[in-house]
Amino acid sequence: MGKGDKKSRKGKIWRKSYGNTRPRKAVVKKVVAAKKVAPKKKVAAKKTAKKTAAKD
Repeated sequence: MGKGDKKSRKGKIWRKSYGNTRPRKAVVKKVVAAKKVAPKKKVAAKKTAKKTAAKD
């Protein structure tokens, strides 16, 4: 069970091979977050000023 053993981890490392005993590193996928669309602001209706009669 040393370097010459094809099925052991040490043997796989020595031979520079991969398999069930020595799997390759999993590639980590970068998750790209979708841009959040900013909600549209509600435009408040303009309030009209009430006209008042001028006081004398």
